[in-house]
Amino acid sequence: MSADSPSPSDIRTAQSADQLRFPCKQCGGTLQFEPGTTSLKCPYCSTINEIDTSDAVVLELDYGEYMRKLQSAAPVDTVLSVKCTSCSADIDPPKNITSFACPFCGSNIVAKARECSVIKPNAVLPFKMTRDQATTSFRQWIQSRWFAPNALKRQALLDAALHGIYLPAWTYDSFVTTRYSGQRGEAYYVTVGSGKNRRTERRVRWYPASGVVQNNFDDVLVLASESLPREKVEDLTPWDLKDVEPYKEAFLAGFTAERYQLSLPDGFQQAQQLMQPTIDATIRQDIGGDEQRITGKQSKYDNITFKHVLLPIWCSAYRYRGKVYRFLVNARTGEVQGERPWSPWKIAFAIVLGLLVIIPIIWFIVVNRQ
Repeated sequence: MSADSPSPSDIRTAQSADQLRFPCKQCGGTLQFEPGTTSLKCPYCSTINEIDTSDAVVLELDYGEYMRKLQSAAPVDTVLSVKCTSCSADIDPPKNITSFACPFCGSNIVAKARECSVIKPNAVLPFKMTRDQATTSFRQWIQSRWFAPNALKRQALLDAALHGIYLPAWTYDSFVTTRYSGQRGEAYYVTVGSGKNRRTERRVRWYPASGVVQNNFDDVLVLASESLPREKVEDLTPWDLKDVEPYKEAFLAGFTAERYQLSLPDGFQQAQQLMQPTIDATIRQDIGGDEQRITGKQSKYDNITFKHVLLPIWCSAYRYRGKVYRFLVNARTGEVQGERPWSPWKIAFAIVLGLLVIIPIIWFIVVNRQ
């Protein structure tokens, strides 16, 4: 891993969608990124425009340097930014459009100018799955929800509009040294009781233990978006982070990119929590014995680096009886997660059907025991 000190352009004012227009070299039309490739494709003349990734390298950024840079950041400029009042998504608006539907929840929102300073993404996982592939997954998923209302299935297939969205995330690396205190348990067995009550019991002798362990963490992923149900996004894992590309705006052509809502230091606090189970497992291995107790620990985090990476998903937000439901697809692996309402009539029918099957069985068992 290599670290890179921040340049003035790394912490920058957010850019408007106008800066993400890439003209076709053949006809001048606006290009869009083609999922599953490293090229832009013209929707008008189908000309392929390759993205130059030959000399690009994703660098780990020094956490300490960026924290000092953020604390002394200069005044920011006023830029066009959108924050949805329904789901709090913070995104770039579509080009030349100031009123549109939020891709996260479907609410109508209006773009307003506000000041914001952001850390520029330095890595991106490009889209791999196409819109047609994601639409097929959506149809299969919604049709497989037996307990969903039939009206929802008809409405969802008609109304679902899939949006390609890049979600912001942080990844952290760190070398962690932990001093701990605890106890090591050594099991032994004794025979107690007599006659029919004679038995063997397992007991444990405890001995004090202390020491120092070290862990080297690489790419601890923390989602920096709060616009979608966190448990659904977390269930989209794994992400093939070893295949990230250095950030180029061309990868965003035709897609929406959300800005992070979780700050760099708050993200590192969450990363530290994610590191704890691994640290505890290392401590227990170091203590040894048959059982272990950890009574105290203190960790020191060194060589902290991070990446600001954009993760690709296909998202559909549809409304059913006034409530928003979302459908998400990992645009790298095809993993599907979604929300749906439940049909009380179908649930009641399933319960009645189950009773019709169980009651005769119970009656048969009772009769045969008499």
